[in-house]
Amino acid sequence: MSLDGAYDDANIFARIVRGEIPCAKVWEDDTVLAFMDAFPQVRGHTLVVHKHAQARNLLDIEPRPLGELIVGVQTIARAVLRALNPDGLVVTQFNGAPAGQTIFHLHFHVLPRWEGQPLGAHGAGQAEPGELQRLAREIGAAVE
Repeated sequence: MSLDGAYDDANIFARIVRGEIPCAKVWEDDTVLAFMDAFPQVRGHTLVVHKHAQARNLLDIEPRPLGELIVGVQTIARAVLRALNPDGLVVTQFNGAPAGQTIFHLHFHVLPRWEGQPLGAHGAGQAEPGELQRLAREIGAAVE
């Protein structure tokens, strides 16, 4: 899928935001939602989306909602650090299918990293729902 195109409000993240599909919710405010990735690359892999901006990628979003979203990303990154105590942290965001984007609703990945632990392939395996809920509560409790 190219970088250009119409936003599809039936994408899975839009449906999660509307409450049509359940998720392991970490945290939300009026504009941002964070939830656990159901197909994580590493334990604690968290996704952060804007709840109102209908942007397919970083190039589609207006500055104000982008600012709200990036503050949410920082909030979740700090909570992941406090809750899981990783050695490092990766924040990624993909634009277009050739860059690795698979869901065309702007989102950021927050991935805790531990020394010596390889990063798994995205989508390689679905996490156990109970573990995702436990991690969501743990990370959510660390939001300040």
